[in-house]
Amino acid sequence: MREFLEEADQHRTDGYGRAQHLNKVELPKRFYKEVGVAAVPGGYAVTLDGKSPRTPGLKPVAVPIEPLADAMATEWAAQGTYIDPAGMPVVRLVNSAIDAGEARLPALRDEIIKFAGNDLLLYRADSPRELVMEQERVWDDALIKLARRFEIAFQPTVGIIHQPQPAPTLEKLAASLADASLIELVVLNSITGIAGSGLLAIALREALLDAEAVWLAAHVDEDHNIRLWGAVEEATDRRTKRRRDFDAAVRVLEMLQKSA
Repeated sequence: MREFLEEADQHRTDGYGRAQHLNKVELPKRFYKEVGVAAVPGGYAVTLDGKSPRTPGLKPVAVPIEPLADAMATEWAAQGTYIDPAGMPVVRLVNSAIDAGEARLPALRDEIIKFAGNDLLLYRADSPRELVMEQERVWDDALIKLARRFEIAFQPTVGIIHQPQPAPTLEKLAASLADASLIELVVLNSITGIAGSGLLAIALREALLDAEAVWLAAHVDEDHNIRLWGAVEEATDRRTKRRRDFDAAVRVLEMLQKSA
């Protein structure tokens, strides 16, 4: 399962292992001139010179709503002389979902809840005071909104020693994902991986936090270090790439929710 999730969410850990690898190999040349969108059985598909591309697993690509196909077409059209998958985050998300298949639905839900049970928001620093206060201000706000929405309780802790969360809490959070589609779950896994938080992904889906609030909450520790020591160019580059993928995932989530 981990292998699939790494494919679905290329941003975990340092965030860009695959993209770094692609920089070391020759990217495929662009082989098409015209990009379009066509109605097909099962929804809508991108067309490249009249033919629809397939996933890396050689499966046909059809999405349920036209705006999502349009977003994919925009990424295909933006490719230059070479096709760079790193610059096609929406296409990657959709391809990952299609290659996974409906059989992966339970595993995708479980991964988000696994994060939520050991969530970024639940493990607090004991110092310095400025960081402690910022974690309390930002993270407690998210936890309170989730607690009220689902009538649940959390048990935050100081330090890194594992603190189990109440079983009813995790059960209710899992139940909230029961109606999520395959593409939506892949998107939520991507957001979870980027943010390091299943709780933030669920809060975003439930409209308890907007995208900017989720991004801020995910980077409380990093932003504190930047204020202390300044930004490092390599870290800034990684953050820019994470933000691009985060924004793409949020756009897909919003499209799916508007069509529901």
